Amino acid sequence: MSQTFRHPDILEIARREGKVVVEDLAERFGVTVQTIRRDLTELADAGKLERVHGGAVLPSGVSNIGYEDRRGLNEDAKQRIAQVCATEIPDNASVFLNIGTSTEAVARELRHHHNLMAITNNMNVANILAGNSDCEIIVAGGVLRRSDGGLVGNLTTATIEQFKFDFAVIGCSALDGDGDLLDFDFQEVKVSQTIIRQARKTFLVADHSKFQRHAPALIASLRDIDAFYTDIAISPKLVAKCREWDTKVVVCA
Repeated sequence: MSQTFRHPDILEIARREGKVVVEDLAERFGVTVQTIRRDLTELADAGKLERVHGGAVLPSGVSNIGYEDRRGLNEDAKQRIAQVCATEIPDNASVFLNIGTSTEAVARELRHHHNLMAITNNMNVANILAGNSDCEIIVAGGVLRRSDGGLVGNLTTATIEQFKFDFAVIGCSALDGDGDLLDFDFQEVKVSQTIIRQARKTFLVADHSKFQRHAPALIASLRDIDAFYTDIAISPKLVAKCREWDTKVVVCA
């Protein structure tokens, strides 16, 4: 396979899995590791990937990757995380689900819960839960972000402040080694901070690709989260911090 044809496939694998590994790509395409390293360097020079030890990841920066790419990223992991997280939300509860493909996965797992009140600033979540006739859905108003169906801004924040919900399920764009939750949109950050304040319990759902990314705006810390659902083990340093903060870490393998 020529370099011209390899590049789109390499990018598709990166979007689907969050990371590409030199040795795996060399075996997949039947070329040398040196050839794959050159491919990754050229893709990095073009701003399409970011080189890391042993491979490459989707680039970080001051803007998020597209919604369609995010929706297809680590779908299996998101489903496993969502299944486990949803079991912690009982019937007869109120729950807030914010913007993100991981929270949308949780919404799909809540379609058979009974007597739920779901509040959301995510039009996709509202449409998913519309299939559950035993779920009251409240959409927090605001400015529609057409790229992903999210609602943000002062009106969204003011609506959320009218509630005190039992559970909040939130996502983030990145999670750094210190346990800080990060995002790209400052307006969304303000909304997320309000969600955490208004929730009796807050659950973070984030797959391992969030460990490999960076974003500029600080939402909160894992110390502010009651439970963190992910798909691979986090670093021993962060495990120790979560234990100190009394933040439950659940690995959904």
